[in-house]
Amino acid sequence: MAIILDGTTLANKIKSRLKIEIEKYINKYQIEPHLAVVLVGADPASETYVRFKEKASMQVGMKSTIIKKPADINEQELIEVIEELNNDPSVHGILLQLPIPKHINSEKVINSINYRKDVDGFANENVAKLSKNQDALVPCTPLGITRILDEYNIKTEGEHCVIIGRSQIVGKPMAQLMLQRNSTVTICHSRTMNIREITNQADILIAAIGKAHMVDESFVKDGAVVIDVGVSRVDGKLYGDVNFEKVETKASYITPMPGGVGPMTIACLLENTLKCYLDLVGEK
Repeated sequence: MAIILDGTTLANKIKSRLKIEIEKYINKYQIEPHLAVVLVGADPASETYVRFKEKASMQVGMKSTIIKKPADINEQELIEVIEELNNDPSVHGILLQLPIPKHINSEKVINSINYRKDVDGFANENVAKLSKNQDALVPCTPLGITRILDEYNIKTEGEHCVIIGRSQIVGKPMAQLMLQRNSTVTICHSRTMNIREITNQADILIAAIGKAHMVDESFVKDGAVVIDVGVSRVDGKLYGDVNFEKVETKASYITPMPGGVGPMTIACLLENTLKCYLDLVGEK
């Protein structure tokens, strides 16, 4: 039976540490770290995620502002909202809640965010820095996964890490982080042939494809570490990419859903916001 990788407990530990650090820096600089979240439209899932982020910010003593814009806002108007936040010295982190309406080029809007305030790590400057193993703002979900691996002392050097999913949000940055840890990395995706043959070679299997319960025991070799990133809603219920009940008996470690990667994503968003704050106030 696999050991559960408890993201909730670890996230609470990180938030407790951040609360102490933030109080110290507010006393030092008399400036409050400030995260601004831009929400376009009224997608119920996005509104829920934004509330979670706002609550977590308040828990650690960080200011959080939600800027809500209608779904019919045009691209230039949205970029102007971002530029206003870029130029606001009281704002240290900017997050554009995805997805946004399809008539807007999300990549163009993301790249209008000042890379020093880009808490999601999606802007081109941070993507390039990560690829070159330079100091960068790292996307929060991959960063959270590395925190989990470290917390449980899971060996990565020399291990074969297979990632299912090639998104800019998880798959590609996750591959970069695991390469930095001297893992051998394979990325699988929707066009991969004989996917089970590949995933059965994985010492560490990271599922980030967004298909409910796609990964069952046939995808996993005995003793593998299994990380479930996906969240899908089917008939009103939330599912991960991994069929937990079937995989738990084969894996050595496994993340639950909920309570695994999700809380760590938010904890790492707070870490990134503090990193932006320290950069912008000149803390070395």
